[in-house]
Amino acid sequence: MSSAQARESARRVLAEAEASPELVERVLMVVSELVANAHRHAGGVTGFQVSVRDGRITVMVSDRSPLPPRLRPRSPQSPGGFGWRMVKTLAPETFVRFHRGGKTVVAILPRELP
Repeated sequence: MSSAQARESARRVLAEAEASPELVERVLMVVSELVANAHRHAGGVTGFQVSVRDGRITVMVSDRSPLPPRLRPRSPQSPGGFGWRMVKTLAPETFVRFHRGGKTVVAILPRELP
């Protein structure tokens, strides 16, 4: 699944849930980053799901890598390294589930923005 396909899928789920434009934007940023990271660092996406339930939006992206995402130090000499930090800021309840064949990153955002 490409980032564009994942964003479109997320947009449909969020439209059905009548999510605010600000919330949609946050969720799409998380989706884009997690899917891009799965392609860039983990051999591609093996599973993707967005759900709205109990006042929360859950984004799940699975890949083949057993390695967890890591927070890289900020450095003007090295490009990148800001994506995982951004995901953890937008979705503080983000965690990783490891399973046979890889991992699933689960990012949970509150339905109501602060």
